[in-house]
Amino acid sequence: MSQDHDSSYKFLFANPEFVRDLVMGFIPDDWLQSLDYSTLEKIPSSYVSEDFKQREDDVVWRVKVGEDWVYLYLLIEFQSSVDKYMALRMMVYIGLLYQDLVKRGEVLANGQLPPILPIVLYNGSQKWTAATNIADLIPDVPGLVNQYKPSLQYCLIDENNYSDTELASLNNLVAAVFRLEHANSPSAVSDLVKLLIDWLDNRPDLRRIFAHWLRATLMRKPEYGIVMPQVDELQEIRVMLADKLEGWAKAYIAEGEIKGKQEGRQEGEALALQKLLAKRFGVIPVEITSQIANASLEQIEQWFDTAIDAHLLTDVFK
Repeated sequence: MSQDHDSSYKFLFANPEFVRDLVMGFIPDDWLQSLDYSTLEKIPSSYVSEDFKQREDDVVWRVKVGEDWVYLYLLIEFQSSVDKYMALRMMVYIGLLYQDLVKRGEVLANGQLPPILPIVLYNGSQKWTAATNIADLIPDVPGLVNQYKPSLQYCLIDENNYSDTELASLNNLVAAVFRLEHANSPSAVSDLVKLLIDWLDNRPDLRRIFAHWLRATLMRKPEYGIVMPQVDELQEIRVMLADKLEGWAKAYIAEGEIKGKQEGRQEGEALALQKLLAKRFGVIPVEITSQIANASLEQIEQWFDTAIDAHLLTDVFK
């Protein structure tokens, strides 16, 4: 996926309510769902990776559990294709995060490392086939070596696994994001925006977040051809979509009229050619009739010109 797309999702999950709804709506675990997500706290993530590039904009949150912390590590890196080695990448990123926590002295009171939940969000069109555990990328071997094979698993949330009916039944911000991502037309987007406006009637902060994200999402879709100014309100998005839909409707009608005229002329020329051929060469074989019916207007006109002077029917279709 593009870097802009990646950034827009990081923008969403910089808000604690989206993080909470991600866990509550899409990770079925009783203990996780029993935690107090009002204690969510975003922590800085500035550590150096293997290739010496700073990783400063990863999304890392922690939620309080008693006197300690559980770290939720979200890798927001959406791709259009499956990454076979995602398990390896997650192992590296988590190792770097642990190193950073030790360096900052943010370990548990007894010196143990805090637990981390690695989460990968995926919204590509293909089915996710990559291993979710690093151990599955390494073959088993006999004896001692196999005992030391690493094992680290990440939690995969694949948007494609949820139907629109399932998502619509959830009173959940992330479910709304998934529905907007999967909307197959601007009119469907407009309907969902209306639902969001009604649902978030008393939450101008969340409406503003959705407006900023949705503007970026719509402008990335080349089939829509939308260019929008900076907006801060979902209602502005809906008005712009309404104007765009009206323009698309007029263009569609005009295109249909042109196409209808084109098809009508083509049918007329095809009929005229068949009459000319029948008058000059007698009964026309079915395969010739079918060939004429499926030909372009330009091709029919060429055959007509040839048929005027041709000595044999086969000469027309050489």
